[in-house]
Amino acid sequence: MIKTSVKKYLQVFCGLTMLLPSVAMAQEQKEWKGFSISDADELMEQVRNMPFVEVGKGVSFTPKNKLFKMTIRFRMQNQLAMDFDDDFSLEETQAQVKRLRLRLDGFLYSPKLLYCIQLGFTPYDTKVLPNGNNNFIRDAVVCYRPSDTWNIAFGQTTVKSSRENIKSSSAMQFSNASIVNSEFNPDRDFGFFGEYYKRLFGNFNVTANAAVTLGEGRNWVASKSKGFAYTGRVELFPLGRFKASGEVIEGDFLREQSVKLMLAGAFSYNDRTTRVHGQCGSQLPDGVMASMKQYYLDFVLKYRGFAFCADFMGRICDKPLYSGDLFTYTGKGVNAQTSYIFRKNWEVALRNSTLLPDAKVRPMVGYTGFNQTTFAVTKYLIGHSLKVQADASYNHHTEALNAYNRWQLRFVLEAGL
Repeated sequence: MIKTSVKKYLQVFCGLTMLLPSVAMAQEQKEWKGFSISDADELMEQVRNMPFVEVGKGVSFTPKNKLFKMTIRFRMQNQLAMDFDDDFSLEETQAQVKRLRLRLDGFLYSPKLLYCIQLGFTPYDTKVLPNGNNNFIRDAVVCYRPSDTWNIAFGQTTVKSSRENIKSSSAMQFSNASIVNSEFNPDRDFGFFGEYYKRLFGNFNVTANAAVTLGEGRNWVASKSKGFAYTGRVELFPLGRFKASGEVIEGDFLREQSVKLMLAGAFSYNDRTTRVHGQCGSQLPDGVMASMKQYYLDFVLKYRGFAFCADFMGRICDKPLYSGDLFTYTGKGVNAQTSYIFRKNWEVALRNSTLLPDAKVRPMVGYTGFNQTTFAVTKYLIGHSLKVQADASYNHHTEALNAYNRWQLRFVLEAGL
């Protein structure tokens, strides 16, 4: 009898995995290959509660009572970088695991109550903060989403400002973010966040984001400044939304079949921060506080493998110079990049980025302009989840106190689940 039962379950399992249409027919007939449909239903229920694995979407778990869902993901970015002077003599070699991150997300109690946790483990991610705090927590946020129209969140996560800051570093066409975004993005902070989505008419869509945060950046914990950071962002989609949130994924990997574009702007006011760049940078001397404004304009266009992005951003601070060598980098920057992905998922991309510091801080930064031009080639094996990238950059300082013309070659292997 035991052998007969085992044989039945083996046949049911094979039928479930290989003959799904037959299962559907059996359910209509209330019988399948001589076994009661209750046997098949019982095994199917067990299969439903097994972990679900999909590359790029992690490993998911959901219990029978459906009271929570947890998806586990990881990704690593191994990078080799070589810096050369203007005569192409090797000056420095960097070989590192630049990013190694673990992410857990899902819902608790109800699909409307979402959470996201992300940890970083490399020296790049875990640099000790100027106040001495550890820095391995990247995201720890709970979100209430009552409908597809809006949601609110509380915790630590990305402040939605520039296009480059919103997207994941795993979704880049280049091995590093642009020098413009690296200088002006606020990264993450702790506070309240809200999002609103709306289709106004036809294909015209709009997204609005707002945040009230501590203003000192991730894992800072406590501030005596009595000020907060206030950030708002609006995104317009006049020709409809991109496939699979493509506005935050560089390149047109999904090959939009009709022209899609996004126009966006953001503004942030950080009131009485104690760090030189608001949520980032060194700590100001005791008792010293700074208020600053940051602005962002973005443009994204995609069509049949072709993509073009442009960003303009900057920072304003009335008194950017402090004692010693501390200063707030004020000025502006512009970034433009374009790419094309071929049918076999090879992509070529070109980016040009320029930083223009204000006159007050030029003696501190040592140049009137910083330009970086980068050419990249990427082979996507499983989208952005498994890819190989190589890029070459030329860096040039205009009217520099010390001559600065540098080449940089970088090679990256990105893998994630």
